[in-house]
Amino acid sequence: MPQHPTHTPYDGTSKLFTIGLRPLDFANWIEIDDAFDFQLAEKRRIHAEHAAQVFVAEAGSEDAQAEVLALLEKHLPARFPERYREAGDGLTVAGHPELDGPGALPALHRSSLLVQEDLIIMRRGEEGWRLAAGALCFPSSWRLVEKFGRPMSAIHEPVPGFGPGTRNAGLIDRMFDMLQPGNPVERFNWSIQAGDALYHPLSHVERIDRATGRPVRFGDVEAAARAFIRVERQTLRKLPATGDILFTIRIHLDPMAALRGHPDRSALAQSFAGQLMALDEAQLDYKGMTADRDRLVAALAAMAAD
Repeated sequence: MPQHPTHTPYDGTSKLFTIGLRPLDFANWIEIDDAFDFQLAEKRRIHAEHAAQVFVAEAGSEDAQAEVLALLEKHLPARFPERYREAGDGLTVAGHPELDGPGALPALHRSSLLVQEDLIIMRRGEEGWRLAAGALCFPSSWRLVEKFGRPMSAIHEPVPGFGPGTRNAGLIDRMFDMLQPGNPVERFNWSIQAGDALYHPLSHVERIDRATGRPVRFGDVEAAARAFIRVERQTLRKLPATGDILFTIRIHLDPMAALRGHPDRSALAQSFAGQLMALDEAQLDYKGMTADRDRLVAALAAMAAD
């Protein structure tokens, strides 16, 4: 784990509950860090233990899945030659057992085991852009099977300000429509969790229970200081052959205490606290932070003052 977090969108550059897309350099499409070996091994374990929950694909998505795999097989050995080597039937990853031969796994499943990112394919239909296929080992409080086949507005229905009929829902559909193959974009999202689990599913019913019950996860300020910050780096790129959109989700999970080693610790902690204070009740309920917000803010304030 790095000495301090790689991405800090809570510094004010990526506010919660905003779309916040920015241009992405193709060279930075896929990320690798010190968690690479652990996360790839964890993906294989999760795929083996939760197969039906972490991979879905509708009939007819095979071409798009194959396109994703082809893009990765071209990009990865060129960008990270120390990690990837071209083999006769695909790629090998240094330090990891070879995958079964082509055809043994669906192409998107195979692709997801090559990188730390989770991979989602979105396809345009009469109701808008829907989730047509996905390999999601590290969900951030949602379940892939519940979102499968649904359009973006329905997927975002629980998110304050993003459900069907909202301005943001319309903006997202138009942005997806206008996305061009040569212009990928990225955005960041973040949340706070009590432990370091990467596999963090939450059903719709469980989310409602959390929002209404408002459970306490951090009983005091000291416990809040031991929280984990879950940052999602998301990228979107239009697939040139099929016209589908590949949505990648890369999880960075850092203990809040790691902020202490950041060179801009005080400013970062103050900005983080300010973003938490700016959330309204519905947003706090959605993020599961209603009962703990004040303790988290106090922990950040103490960190800023150190």
